[in-house]
Amino acid sequence: MSRNEPQITPELVAEHGLKPDEYQRILKLIGRVPTFTELGIFSAMWNEHCSYKSSRLHLRGLPTKAPWVIQGPGENAGVIDIGDGVACVFKMESHNHPSFIEPYQGATTGVGGILRDVFTMGARPVACLNLLRFGATDHPRTRHLVEGVVAGIGGYGNSFGVPTVGGSVGFHTRYDGNILVNAMAVGIARADSIFYSAASGVGRPIVYLGSKTGRDGIHGATMASASFEASSEEKRPTVQVGDPFSEKLLLEACLEIMGKGCVIAIQDMGAAGLTSSAVEMGAKGNLGIELDLDTIPCREEGMTAYEMMLSESQERMLMVLDPAREAEAEAIFRKWGLDFAIVGRTTDTLRFVVKHGGEVKADLPIKELGDQAPLYDRPWVATPKKPVISANSIVPPLSNREALLKLVGSPELCSKRWVWEQYDHLILGNTIQQPGGDAAVIRLGEGPKGLALCTDVTQRYCEADPVEGGRQAVAEAWRNLTAVGALPLALTDNLNFGNPEKPEAMGQLVGCIEGIGEAARALDFPIVSGNVSLYNETQGRGIPPTPSIGGVGLVEDVAKTATLAFKTPGDAIILIGATGGWLGQSMYLAEICGREEGAPPPVDLVAERKNGDLVRGLIRAGDVSAAHDLSDGGLAVALAEMAMAGGVGAAIDAPAGVPAHGWLFGEDQSRYLLTASQGAAGRIIAAAEKAGVPAVVIGSTGGNALTLHGQEPILISDLVSAHEGWFPKYMAAAI
Repeated sequence: MSRNEPQITPELVAEHGLKPDEYQRILKLIGRVPTFTELGIFSAMWNEHCSYKSSRLHLRGLPTKAPWVIQGPGENAGVIDIGDGVACVFKMESHNHPSFIEPYQGATTGVGGILRDVFTMGARPVACLNLLRFGATDHPRTRHLVEGVVAGIGGYGNSFGVPTVGGSVGFHTRYDGNILVNAMAVGIARADSIFYSAASGVGRPIVYLGSKTGRDGIHGATMASASFEASSEEKRPTVQVGDPFSEKLLLEACLEIMGKGCVIAIQDMGAAGLTSSAVEMGAKGNLGIELDLDTIPCREEGMTAYEMMLSESQERMLMVLDPAREAEAEAIFRKWGLDFAIVGRTTDTLRFVVKHGGEVKADLPIKELGDQAPLYDRPWVATPKKPVISANSIVPPLSNREALLKLVGSPELCSKRWVWEQYDHLILGNTIQQPGGDAAVIRLGEGPKGLALCTDVTQRYCEADPVEGGRQAVAEAWRNLTAVGALPLALTDNLNFGNPEKPEAMGQLVGCIEGIGEAARALDFPIVSGNVSLYNETQGRGIPPTPSIGGVGLVEDVAKTATLAFKTPGDAIILIGATGGWLGQSMYLAEICGREEGAPPPVDLVAERKNGDLVRGLIRAGDVSAAHDLSDGGLAVALAEMAMAGGVGAAIDAPAGVPAHGWLFGEDQSRYLLTASQGAAGRIIAAAEKAGVPAVVIGSTGGNALTLHGQEPILISDLVSAHEGWFPKYMAAAI
């Protein structure tokens, strides 16, 4: 044991998040008691956040390959080929626990971390998205958390200079003690110039780049792998502090030295900081790594080896450089005002050696640090099936008119303009469709090609039936991309769940992964990157299972995308897909009837694909004047959103055979609303019939009000007032 280091005791081992049997595994692996620094390294590499020890077994079954996939899971981000020699690089990650403790900094560093994952691959970031879940609106901390998280996301993205173009915001009391902040970044690179993290070559310099190392973020990854207790505020020192201006400099410097051919391998210093980045680079390249911490640029005096290895200070990179280009690389980084320090070298020993102050602080087998991390097949139980709720069994407590006004003004379905107007969604000048629609659309370069981007999950479906909820989350992303005319290509995910040591919570994770995999295979929608965030619970109360899905689709011509806004009076309104009035787990049942009950709507993946392919073809053919997928709140809410977006009213009639409230508010899947001229409507109905897709004209656009099946019209201005009013009033504490 090195001098001045604490003795390794069972209590110290437990403080590092390691179970007694895991510590015994360490003793067997290295044949001795670890040093304090080595204990910290094992804690970082073997925690849930870095090792995926509870989820790896089940993640192996997900589809990750397709002809257009260049890089699937296992690197900093996924990469897909989008044609013309261009690749799209993207990933989603969580910063849940830090954002609950310190919402502004937690959110900023979540955005900063995911941006680094993208430009580490050699891509220039072009867009950010997010998925946010907060507690009950009447909880005393919710307003503070919303304000801090939104300010943090905007503060970092706006300053860094990348548009935040889409996202999702929701509330539920089960997030009271554990909010979700999932950040997604998308970048563009040349398909033949992707950079990877595997080191190669013996004796090559390992270079530290970016900002200096401090004591912020120590044990951040370990904290992310544990549930919260009442003392969560004491974890504030484990939250990192971000600097978007330093990150912008780091981006430009990294892309410049990549372009000069200086880089052999590169790894972002994210979770577990220097430890994980160095170990991953060496292990992936079947090489050893030797670090000399005396050369690490530090911003605080007297930092120990333990602190430097576990710090999660932001805006830092680790690279293996071509020795012949070392001086050139250093000059570039100095030009950008960033630290550049040779901190080690690659070896042929397959050992991870850390030196500091003339002492060896760690000497560990590098492959086993990752490969021998515990892998658990945890006990799990399937979620019991819920009963199907018939629309006929529900007596409407409000008129359909009153119900619609209440739904569009509810916290879940109201306009989130208050949120996204704090983000710069137009910077770079390529945003074609801004937040508020089914999917964001950005132009690639001078066009005409573009990307459609979205984030989705319906957590109440996932809790009621994890398999069905997993299917629906993927299908919803597929529909949102399709509704703007994009071809869905690939997805990233962020699997947010409770304590995997509880069989019920583990069963939710297993079920959702199964459903996600089924849908991804059926829709040719591979998962190329992702993140797992477990132990999202506070004092024994877990969050609803929330497997966030980030979707990416290709648009051949951004001038021909569809939007949800009604365009002109007199257009036919066409409902695509079968409607049976499914109210189980619906927003109508929750908000209007006060019941969170029943089985969620089933997803027919064959119908999902068939319906989506038809809609996409109709949009590309130019026959569709507006398109919108049907999801939360069903047909009536979708109609209201289309009317509000376009300032044009509509009148519709419900068919016989389905209760009107079920037909209007049911959340049956695989459905879209389209508008078209009266002449094009006939062609659409004929094309649907030929494809075997249910399609029916339900009404027409026109006027300044929405009329639901003969009920008193609702003025669009009244809908807008309800829809736009809730969030600003809530944040002003005026309700």
